[in-house]
Amino acid sequence: MEQRDPHIQWFPGHMAASLRRMEERLAVVDVVVEIVDARLPRLSANPALEQIAARRPWVRVYSRADLADPTITAAWVASKPAGQVGSIAIDGKRQGDLKKLIMLLEGSFQKKGTGRIMIVGIPNAGKSTVINGLVGRNVAKVENRAGVTKSLQWFRVSPRLELLDSPGILMPKIVTETGQWMLALTGALPRERYDARTVIERIHQYWTEHHGTAGIPSETLPTLEEFAAQRGFRRKGDHLDLDNATRQYLKVFNEAGFGRYSFEQPEA
Repeated sequence: MEQRDPHIQWFPGHMAASLRRMEERLAVVDVVVEIVDARLPRLSANPALEQIAARRPWVRVYSRADLADPTITAAWVASKPAGQVGSIAIDGKRQGDLKKLIMLLEGSFQKKGTGRIMIVGIPNAGKSTVINGLVGRNVAKVENRAGVTKSLQWFRVSPRLELLDSPGILMPKIVTETGQWMLALTGALPRERYDARTVIERIHQYWTEHHGTAGIPSETLPTLEEFAAQRGFRRKGDHLDLDNATRQYLKVFNEAGFGRYSFEQPEA
């Protein structure tokens, strides 16, 4: 098999600049809302953003809860770090979940009148979906790729709530190879920054070793070649079309087509 470089990193210049602007805006913010991916809450929590959040009352939102193992997500919600005034797991497209989030946010600050919240998170953690749901219209771009939002924007949510969207900020260095492919798989990194087939190989190996354990469904995961054959991805001469199969494989995986999964659990 061809050997491909497994190392994946991405920290463009605009992220460092955005981090500085976010720190400057804290003076006018009442609450910081950190969005993490419910499938990997620890990996998708940027320590630099958590340092910003710790300087204000902060709320953690576990997005994409509809894709994660519900029992493990509930355990994450119950494990509130110091300084956190609330936490909630949501599907950003469900109105019932969004109403609960608005109630939580409106109750997270003490002052009268309109409260201002800043929403932070790594790229493609579900921020834009949550923001569009809160505002009630498509004001933030939603794409299954990282690095779409690159500026800070204010939006009105309710008579008592304004929110400041911010660009997704990844950590300058993803320390472990496992963390690299997990973040690549769930969309935190641009596709051009990693080899998608290598990521699929990694997840297949991981799934084979862990399926049936906490967070990973008991069903086996197909290899890319098996998936391509099952779905009819073929070229002339009856050769497997692995390029198109790769894109579809990642899409199906990220829509929980192989089952809901959680890569991480909170510490006991």
